[in-house]
Amino acid sequence: MKLVTSLLAAAAIGVASFAFPAFAQDKGTVGISMPTKTSTRWISDGETMEKLFKEAGYTADLQFADDDIPNQLAQIENMVTKGAKVLVIGAIDGTTLSDILAKAHEAGVKVIAYDRLIRDSGNVDYYATFDNFQVGVLQATTLVNGLKLDSATEPKNVELFGGSPDDNNAFFFYDGAMSVLQPLIDAKKIVIKSGQMGMEQVGTLRWDGAVAQARMENLLSSTYTDAKVDGVLSPYDGLSIGIISALKGVGYGSGDMPMPIVTGQDAELPSVKSIMAGEQYSTIFKDTRELAKVTVGMVDAVISGKEPQINDTKTYDNGVKVVPAYLLKPVAVDKTNVKDVLVGAGYYTAEQIDN
Repeated sequence: MKLVTSLLAAAAIGVASFAFPAFAQDKGTVGISMPTKTSTRWISDGETMEKLFKEAGYTADLQFADDDIPNQLAQIENMVTKGAKVLVIGAIDGTTLSDILAKAHEAGVKVIAYDRLIRDSGNVDYYATFDNFQVGVLQATTLVNGLKLDSATEPKNVELFGGSPDDNNAFFFYDGAMSVLQPLIDAKKIVIKSGQMGMEQVGTLRWDGAVAQARMENLLSSTYTDAKVDGVLSPYDGLSIGIISALKGVGYGSGDMPMPIVTGQDAELPSVKSIMAGEQYSTIFKDTRELAKVTVGMVDAVISGKEPQINDTKTYDNGVKVVPAYLLKPVAVDKTNVKDVLVGAGYYTAEQIDN
């Protein structure tokens, strides 16, 4: 198999090299459980892994759970019943899988948590993800840069949005961002005018953009009738688009109301186009093709009786054990480097971004 990526993308993302020689078929079945098709990145993740597993000689059983927890549990149980050797699971709710993973363990099935940590189970063998704390750091850093705090003479009004509280990653994103923002809040350079802070207040269940849009509309009507929003920390592009829609609905982005600095994540095409149009300020690029490749390498090592390559044995405590992990590096993208990074990596074409 030959993967084509640019030297720029490989250097920026810092991915280890995983190569898969051509194997004979029938190496066994790998169950791939993805949470939803509502996000283009999960569709891409699943389809990329399916392709790579087939090329490496495995039968890939790919299922999407449509953000329905009982559906995901049933799909995983069916994969175990049908004889999957390894499960690759992007969990909807990382706290709901303990019982089915116990059954998988009894059947000798190995489990790799994909991108989202599976919690409260000792039967999670490995974890493949990006450096999620660093994602939050990069989001907050681009927000601060966009606000031009170094030259600001007055505090900037910022509102915070978090991801889904049932997704362990959401807390890493938020904590990473707050490691940058909290000192600026304490120094009164940034003001959270609504007073809403902490994941219990700012979390967005199921990463739902409509929920984020409604909350932003409420914030605007309750807190910003006589003040302006300067920036919004958004942890995901799907939320960012909803937030921007709410902002545009009251006039931001036109006349004397510049669009606030709005962050994002996943480099989804609508947000990339929004960045090019001067609306969304930034996103975080996580090349999920490389995450899929790392995951296939993990599975191949496990089935071959070898230890997978990992680079983190301390960070991801799931409440029962610290899960050995391989972390990839995220990349911050804004209008100044969007084409260099995304087109340079072959993730999008210039025509896709411009049209």
